[in-house]
Amino acid sequence: MNIPNFKNKVVVITGGAGVLCSTLAKAIAKTGAKVAILDLNLDAAENVASEIKKDGFEASAFKCNVLDKASIEECHNNVLNKYGKCDILINGAGGNNKKAQTTDEFFDPDHMNLDDNQDFFDLELDGFNFVFGLNFTGTLLPTQVFVKDMVDRSGCNILNISSMNSFTPLTKIPAYSAAKAAISNFTKWLAVHFSKVGIRVNAIAPGFFSTIQNKSLLWNEDGTPTKRTEKILNNTPMGRFGEADEIVGATYFLLDNEAASFITGVVLPIDGGFSSYSGV
Repeated sequence: MNIPNFKNKVVVITGGAGVLCSTLAKAIAKTGAKVAILDLNLDAAENVASEIKKDGFEASAFKCNVLDKASIEECHNNVLNKYGKCDILINGAGGNNKKAQTTDEFFDPDHMNLDDNQDFFDLELDGFNFVFGLNFTGTLLPTQVFVKDMVDRSGCNILNISSMNSFTPLTKIPAYSAAKAAISNFTKWLAVHFSKVGIRVNAIAPGFFSTIQNKSLLWNEDGTPTKRTEKILNNTPMGRFGEADEIVGATYFLLDNEAASFITGVVLPIDGGFSSYSGV
């Protein structure tokens, strides 16, 4: 894989301690960039930064709550003092929560009021708002704060993390699906809005990767695959989950202002063909 040259560029990654974004942080550090790893879990972010530094590259960890603008602004000041203005922003913070998912794929009146069942009518607003907010508001606010650094500076761009379920919603996870659809739409809106000041905006839409966030949906407690996992793999033409490092090449490409200089407003699926397969 060809590694682009982002030497001395300041790359800010929210949710940078997560499975996918920590992989991106390590890969982007290899380009010569100065990587700011933002995460609510500072210890985890520091572990990622430490691994990068051990390999001889530059990274620092910063505690940041992407749902709190004051926290983001404080983090922004810390990044400015450490590295200077942000050149590339990767909005990677996000995830799902059991409070915002249904037990069944299809509504069954016979399951209403069962103690171990959470149907659509049981979903509480705070749980739904948390998941939607983490994914959408957690992209909106960092963009408002960090993209001010990019205005009228050449070579700057934004990469959002959408999902293949932004194209077709998945069962059980209505808040997450709605939020990722919003991210894809927002990516296109931002691309148009900032097109006259030289800021490109794109997104990647990962398919199914087995991570901490979706562990309970994909694997039983004994480690065997759930019925949902069997469905996923049967409907993924490549027949497997993605590996974290398989998002790196697409990310390199979209962030590279030489390779992707005329590309903005794109949401690129990385899903093993899932979004292309009708099931027949």
